[in-house]
Amino acid sequence: PLPWLLWGRPSVKVLVIAGVLITTLWNLRCFLSLSKVSGEDPKHNEPLMVLVWEWPSKQVPNISGDVCHELYGIPGCWLTTERRLLGQADVVVFPHTRLQPGRDRMPKERPLGQNWVWLSLESPSNTKGLAGWNQTFNWVMTYRQDSDIFIPYGKLVPNWSATVNIPAKTSLVSWVISNYHRTQKRAEVYKNLSGYLHVNIYGKANKKPLCRDCLLSTISKSKFYLAFENSIHQDYITEKLWRNSLMAGTVPVVLGPPRAHYEKFIPADSFIHVDDFGSLSELATFLKTMNSSHYQQFFAWQKRYSVKLYDDWRERICTICTTYPSLPRGRIYPDLESWFNS
Repeated sequence: PLPWLLWGRPSVKVLVIAGVLITTLWNLRCFLSLSKVSGEDPKHNEPLMVLVWEWPSKQVPNISGDVCHELYGIPGCWLTTERRLLGQADVVVFPHTRLQPGRDRMPKERPLGQNWVWLSLESPSNTKGLAGWNQTFNWVMTYRQDSDIFIPYGKLVPNWSATVNIPAKTSLVSWVISNYHRTQKRAEVYKNLSGYLHVNIYGKANKKPLCRDCLLSTISKSKFYLAFENSIHQDYITEKLWRNSLMAGTVPVVLGPPRAHYEKFIPADSFIHVDDFGSLSELATFLKTMNSSHYQQFFAWQKRYSVKLYDDWRERICTICTTYPSLPRGRIYPDLESWFNS
């Protein structure tokens, strides 16, 4: 019969076998896909839940609803301070300023797969009691670039439509200082520098506090601002640079980590570092004798960038969700103090 004759041909055999094989593989693929969906973790498609054990600031803002998406365009992120949801949280954040010396207020157990985050924006010099938190946290969240979750005080963002804006100047140098301690490096530098030029000092330390709305307008009248950090540590660059200097429209004279650390965040020609000079006398002369053309060059960055401040804890904590997929799993910091002081 004809069908048997056709079957005897090699080409027909190959086509039939191939068809059977393709059909089998397709059915197997559908079966596996169905099994994967039916056995999928029910939390997989739900928003990432971030439980803040205690809010970093005294006042807790509104974090209800999809606040990360509504305010910052970060989808799939749910913030809460409800401790009763501990068992459902993917991540728990513990601000160091709210940690107690003992562990009475810490969770008694850590749910399987849950990650704990140590959060701090203070420098090591102003952070105490770290030794008591060894073998506790999976991730660290600080201003240091080598943190698992990096949260700077500010940054420059591209803005090609920006124009150079230099406020009118009526004084040479200003400084806002609230906590003045003679043992600090910045106090020593200021004392010696003030022997060569006059510095307009504002803040609680000089009994001239500035209201929130008049801070930038007052500082902007000075050509230079002393962006002196309270302590010198890796990447510790605070709002003294971002807000009080760059955003105010004055040239920062910085005292903090080495120049190379600053240049990771801002252009090399946008600031003056105390360490650039052999003496404070040389620094004072440089500031007093700078001509207008040279001064304007410090604002060239404004043609390409704008300053973005991070001053809302909600935005900082929402960033956990953007970095979550790439964060290491199964790791814990054995010696938090050694890492932070390194």
